[in-house]
Amino acid sequence: MYRYRHDIWLFANRGGPFVLVNVDAAAGSAPRDAGTWMLVSPKRIFRTIGGGQLEKLAIEKARDLIGSGSSRPVHLKVPLGPEIGQCCGGSVNVSLKLLADSDIDRVAAELDEELAGLPHVYVFGAGHVGNALCEALGLLPVRPVLIDTRNEELQTAPPGVETRLVAMPESIVREAVPNSAYVILTHEHSLDFLIAKEALARSDAAYVGMIGSKTKLASFRNWIRRDADTAVDIERLVCPIGGTRLRDKRPEVIAALVAAELVVHLGAAQAREVVQASANLKIVGGDT
Repeated sequence: MYRYRHDIWLFANRGGPFVLVNVDAAAGSAPRDAGTWMLVSPKRIFRTIGGGQLEKLAIEKARDLIGSGSSRPVHLKVPLGPEIGQCCGGSVNVSLKLLADSDIDRVAAELDEELAGLPHVYVFGAGHVGNALCEALGLLPVRPVLIDTRNEELQTAPPGVETRLVAMPESIVREAVPNSAYVILTHEHSLDFLIAKEALARSDAAYVGMIGSKTKLASFRNWIRRDADTAVDIERLVCPIGGTRLRDKRPEVIAALVAAELVVHLGAAQAREVVQASANLKIVGGDT
């Protein structure tokens, strides 16, 4: 996702006109939810509304709109059935609007807001696994932040990823955005333990994972029992990360497994937030 900020301008600079395609409503089984959008130009597209034939239809209608030059929006209600060669069973309402060149600035600003609201994933350690993980996370709806004490290691970070050079990485945890995820992959076990302790002390942490073995986890447990001055729920720590069913130690494979694990944990955390917000509204509003 961190690539999108650059890609939208690359898309715009290759020439318009542009049509904004927006999913206004979705019912039943549909490829994407309401609020999903894409841009269509005469030869290219940016993002996707999904759905194979649905998207093909939207692109064709968008290019028809470009050809007509009409400023009037087009509204489509598309049943996702045999009529368009799909069998999803739901339906979507799609709107198409021809944009002026200046509207790209507004769309880019909306994209910035969208990216700013993504869950943060703090990756501690700019080694082979850390870099591979940030590369994998760059394709997902999260905002990765790569942290290290070594400037030379941060120079190898994937292009476009946010990096932070700090002397005390554990301090980043204290300042982190609420409901963030923490992946601990540093070059020193003692540093891993300090960061893990700080992350586990945050009740809002969506995920706390540390690379290592069962032996390393046992050492961490012993260290916490002996030296921690605050209560730490060790059971929240994921170690080893990426699951234990596949014992493949290649950085790219570890990164893929951890990225999938993160998506599951972040999704669960977001679901809990929705439930809690609903409960809070019910308390404030009272019984109806």
